[in-house]
Amino acid sequence: MYLIPRTHRPLIMGRNGAVGANHPLATQAGLDILRAGGNAIDAAVAISLSYGVVEPMMSGLGGDGFYNVFIANGSKKLVFNGTGPAPAAATAERFAKGIEIKGPLSISVPGKLAGIGAMHAAHGKLPWARLVQHAIEYARDGYAVTHRHRDITRDCKPLLSADPDSTRVFLGKDMANAQLGALVVQPELARSLEIIASEGWETFYRGTLAKQLAKGLAQRGAMVTEADLAACHAEAGTPISITYRGYEVTQTPPNSTGFVMLETLKIAERFDLAKLSDAERIHVLVEAKKRAFADRERYGADPRFETVPLDRILSDAHADAQAATISMTQASTVDLNVPMAAGDTTYFCVVDSEGNCVSGIQSLNSGYGSGITAGDTGILMNNRMAYWHLAPTHANRLIPGKRVRHTMNAPMVFKDGKLWAALGTPGADNQVQVNTQVLTAMIDLGADPQTALESPRWTSSQAGQGANWPHEGDGALTIEEDFGPEILADLAARGHEIKKVPHLGGPCAMQTIRVLENGIRQAGSDPRRDGWAGAY
Repeated sequence: MYLIPRTHRPLIMGRNGAVGANHPLATQAGLDILRAGGNAIDAAVAISLSYGVVEPMMSGLGGDGFYNVFIANGSKKLVFNGTGPAPAAATAERFAKGIEIKGPLSISVPGKLAGIGAMHAAHGKLPWARLVQHAIEYARDGYAVTHRHRDITRDCKPLLSADPDSTRVFLGKDMANAQLGALVVQPELARSLEIIASEGWETFYRGTLAKQLAKGLAQRGAMVTEADLAACHAEAGTPISITYRGYEVTQTPPNSTGFVMLETLKIAERFDLAKLSDAERIHVLVEAKKRAFADRERYGADPRFETVPLDRILSDAHADAQAATISMTQASTVDLNVPMAAGDTTYFCVVDSEGNCVSGIQSLNSGYGSGITAGDTGILMNNRMAYWHLAPTHANRLIPGKRVRHTMNAPMVFKDGKLWAALGTPGADNQVQVNTQVLTAMIDLGADPQTALESPRWTSSQAGQGANWPHEGDGALTIEEDFGPEILADLAARGHEIKKVPHLGGPCAMQTIRVLENGIRQAGSDPRRDGWAGAY
């Protein structure tokens, strides 16, 4: 089996609570809130807001998010959709020559703060203002540049250089070379967070901060107006789910494409993965993924505007039919019928002492989003407009007020009605693929969380698959060389176009919490990025 015999990092375990996050300071914020008497929802808010400071290239107040929530008392399962719609001025005709993927016209209405605000209003325990304090401190006093921060900032220097406020904060004299350990201070963002702490999250959409934000965006030539912000509301709903080998796997519903992971699992369930060879197992999962991604192109969209036939997509009959088309000896080419850029997102999971859980994911889309900071707010804005399609018959076609199709998804797993695991990762189109690999390693192969997420991984990119405009894809199976030459040769003989990457060189940055029967929380964190797990 390709599971590694031991890990780079220890498996973190605790009896009371656990956090997995993509930055150590966010993990610390979550643990502090749990220890102060907060629940998983409170901790999730603190983590979410901290991310927007210490991972500015990934997510923030100017972005979007999905939050899959389990309330142990009453076994309530909820999803808070914090994704904003296209601005009223964002018509397909305006982008007749193509979508703007960076700069002011790439900015969509940000919904993240509405999502965590609604989540806290419904199930939070501690006062809202208390949950903003870690983020304020990190913005006001600064945080140290990590390896990952340094590398992404250097790559995004041309983007940030196009905006004076982004240049000053992220490329100023102290940050010119983004030296490891350099201090990143964001005083304007700290002031915005202080307003959010004192006035509440609604100020971002319909209050003091909304006016300031809209003014800053207008100065940059963005389409998002004060009216667009005022019209933005989070949506509370229920997760979608399937049963996989006796486990209930829940996911964030459309406009998230979490259903793609569920469909992939349904197809893969038709094969005994535990008894297959390593190459056969990879082959089956890749082929299942290809078929699920074809359904994403057909149906993935905002269900307020389009019909998304989940009952059929996730049915046993559809999974049977899809599985029957998989050859065990030959890789297939599944046409997506549409004219992949990497996404920069961040994921976290938290379980408290009562068994409440949040599986959360949020993003600006690409690294540093649009590159635009909204005036003197210090708020870096998304470039989520890049995810739209322009073909008039495409399910994800651009319409003002419509929410774009998101690659973001936040799974949770239950066994016999009890919380079993939460897991997730950033990584655009790679998210559902790596989530599937880690979950099948845990369920089918019996791996613990840290072993599962540190094991070698792959991602498949079909032609036309890419989330960002233009919707490209190289057709390759990108795979970590740790699998070894024998497995790679076997996959190549089956027709997979192999693209090797080095040890831990694959995409994504998984965080996973597994809850044992005795109540122990096992937390794993991916060494491929800056993440860290904590428990107590």
